[in-house]
Amino acid sequence: MSENLFRVFRTPLLVLLVLTGLIAAAVGVTAAWPDGSPTVETIADPSAPLRAEIARARQQLDRVPDNTTGWAALGAAYVELARITADPEHYGVAQRALDRSLELKPQDNADALIGFGALANALHDFTAARDYGARALALRPSSADAHGVLIDALTQLGEADAATAAVQRMLDLRPGVPSFTRAAYDLELHGRTDDAAAALRMALTAATTADQIAFCRYHLGELAFDTGDLDRAESEYRAGLLASPDNVALRRGTARVTAARGDLDGAVEQYEALTAAAPVPEYLIEKGELLEAARRPEEAAAVFREISERFRRLEEQGVTEYIDAAHLAAEHGDPAEAVRFAELEFGRRQSVITSDVLAWSLHKAGRDAEALGYADRASALGWRNASLAYHRGMILAALGRVDQAAAALTSALEINPHFSPLHAPRARQALAALAGR
Repeated sequence: MSENLFRVFRTPLLVLLVLTGLIAAAVGVTAAWPDGSPTVETIADPSAPLRAEIARARQQLDRVPDNTTGWAALGAAYVELARITADPEHYGVAQRALDRSLELKPQDNADALIGFGALANALHDFTAARDYGARALALRPSSADAHGVLIDALTQLGEADAATAAVQRMLDLRPGVPSFTRAAYDLELHGRTDDAAAALRMALTAATTADQIAFCRYHLGELAFDTGDLDRAESEYRAGLLASPDNVALRRGTARVTAARGDLDGAVEQYEALTAAAPVPEYLIEKGELLEAARRPEEAAAVFREISERFRRLEEQGVTEYIDAAHLAAEHGDPAEAVRFAELEFGRRQSVITSDVLAWSLHKAGRDAEALGYADRASALGWRNASLAYHRGMILAALGRVDQAAAALTSALEINPHFSPLHAPRARQALAALAGR
């Protein structure tokens, strides 16, 4: 079945899925390890289950300190903890755990290589992640987890054909939640939204844990939201919350629906709770833009200052968030700095996302002729994404290509009229201005 599946369903998601199998392996594989991370006392501490797994793993490694697989799994769990909490100090702990695994078993240690690959993906060192994945596969050709590391790296590096082939192999090896969701992502990138939803429903059928169910429901909700179907999106998010009531991603989904229905203040209130639990840059930027759209500029500026400080801390820990930093600078700071960030990230990976971010940064800096080439590159796979279409439309408008700009902006609003509380109204205004020409 998997062989035929990927003739219809193709490709990847990212580090979150790479870790699915590894984090599960950390349960009961534990050790004493200093962890000074603060506990978030809110309605949704998304790290609580993982912290409990890590505590058990630390205890186990205290009893069996030479367990190389246990150290590798612990390292992968700390990578995930860093992602959930947005605390980059956990990456250092992950590195030490993986180093320990490799120290105990310096040769033929596929588990450590997979863990290092997940860490490299999390740190956006996708070239290194690709190399770790390839080395792990040389040792363990039938490892679906190693294929996951490789797929996520290849996707981010813009090596679409190679990523597709790797996903097919992963489907053949282990048809299940990680492989089906990667297939869904690839289908979405290629503009095949209905097929992507079908792949996610297959993943949901295969899901066996509350986290997996929540993950699938979230992405089904995202697909519905991205096509403007607010009722279906909300239904998926709420179904996911039945399985995982404190899931921050799902709460973010419901907050986006609230904003799309025009209740900006209510959405801000929801974002306050989830950014307290998971202060990741993406969520904070969304909160700031909601405040801006709600005509609360002073509060928005305070949020943007908070994000800038977070970027500084991340950089001190060796974590570069150039995509979010470019977004922040392009929209709410220095466009020239946005171009610098976007070019740095594009130099590391030439994905659809980085192409779009570089295009938009160049546009905001007044370099529209250059921007258009990257906007065309971002749309080359056929992804039906309202933000991409909006960015391309605004670039074309700035270049005076009225008919093409109007077509792109119309497409953005047809794909999802609610794609952004800040930019959807601007798309309508730009379209009206073009009609006036």
